[in-house]
Amino acid sequence: MKQIGFVCFGEVNTPFERLVIKHDGAMDALRALEQAQLIDAGVVIDDAKYETADRAISMLQGKELDCLILSIAGWVPTHTVIRVADHFRHLPVLLWGLCGWREGERLVTTADQAGTTAIRPALAAMHYRFKFVYSVIDKPEPIEKIKAFTDAAYAARFLRSARVGSMGYRDMLLYGTQFEGNSMRGQIGIEVEPFEMLEMTQIASSLDDETVAKTISYVKEHWVFEQTCEDRVLETGARYALSIGKKIEERGYDAVTLIDVDGMKKLLGFPPAMVFMLLEAYYDVLTVPENDAMGAATQLIAKALTGQTAPYLEYYEFFETSMLIGVPDYITKSATEGETRVLPTAFGLLSQSLLNVSRVKTGLVTCLRLVYQDGRYGMHMYLADAKTPPQWEECGWAAPAPQLPSLEVFPLDCTVEQFAERVSSQHVIVCYGDHREAVRDLCKLLEIDLL
Repeated sequence: MKQIGFVCFGEVNTPFERLVIKHDGAMDALRALEQAQLIDAGVVIDDAKYETADRAISMLQGKELDCLILSIAGWVPTHTVIRVADHFRHLPVLLWGLCGWREGERLVTTADQAGTTAIRPALAAMHYRFKFVYSVIDKPEPIEKIKAFTDAAYAARFLRSARVGSMGYRDMLLYGTQFEGNSMRGQIGIEVEPFEMLEMTQIASSLDDETVAKTISYVKEHWVFEQTCEDRVLETGARYALSIGKKIEERGYDAVTLIDVDGMKKLLGFPPAMVFMLLEAYYDVLTVPENDAMGAATQLIAKALTGQTAPYLEYYEFFETSMLIGVPDYITKSATEGETRVLPTAFGLLSQSLLNVSRVKTGLVTCLRLVYQDGRYGMHMYLADAKTPPQWEECGWAAPAPQLPSLEVFPLDCTVEQFAERVSSQHVIVCYGDHREAVRDLCKLLEIDLL
């Protein structure tokens, strides 16, 4: 649940009953926010002894707030607003100017935007982290903008206790999957914690057969096999997933990334697609391969903003107006259209394992990637129309080559050439719907450059 503080401000000379009406209307609009608890501190006016302001402060103090909404119901001297806001200046602040109303052919106003236009520059000068929205007479309240900001504020607080588990580090000696630990924890809030593959193999060999057998039964019941798969393959995958699961439960990981090519494939002889699928199903964690700590951080941002288990996909081809993105291993259940379909197969010299060959959901998608360069974080973002791709195959799979889970994405707010000038990784995190406003708000709160 989002925890949102709310205070409504007006001037002492404005009829108090009118301020109450505007306060109640604003609260009614805010009740449309999903999974949000509103802590209402009532109406504050510029009384000489700050009695209403101090009462509001006492009503909000001690609450675990994500953000504070300052609702301006008319002209009010700025010092009254700051009297309250200063006690919560560590929080993101939404400055919301309400509006007048009509009585017949006549417009009546309490000068709401006189109040906001005095307050907004003061908040900026005092370096508050804030967003300014305003209502318009005869128009719906700006609830979508408010929702985006409250989602961003919730995400910022969630990330401060988020934890990524990384089995190994820098798979394939890649550059873009690395992370800078101090700024990741200090600025974004995420703790990235390494653990060893050796520990996982030790746990895997000690698991009892009954627990492993139950996991194999789960796989056979919930996944559709396009070819027969040997039980030894299923047992290996089950043991590795359960051993990593013990680490997840022990350390409280929200996301996991594994050393893939140079670890599980090369040293253990087991491509980990099945492992990732079970980790999502059993432990409800976000997953991405190849020690992609930056990808996991992007997934956590997407999850905090949207509630979605956002999958990773990889760029394969650029076309004139679209890009082909897919995965050579697995797709999350959350992004799967229909049944989870798997195929026992092998790629190149690698041992046989299970490959996820499910269809991927189509629709409007927000594509994200967090990057770190020259001491600054940036978020590459674009909106796209995701469609079912044409038939294609990745060279190297055992014949007949499978159709990998994939999408053809058509960017809507840039050209492919403009996208290519900003693309920041081979991995992209995809969430369904248009979430650009919330991403912008979060980037502003965390001082992440928007690319």
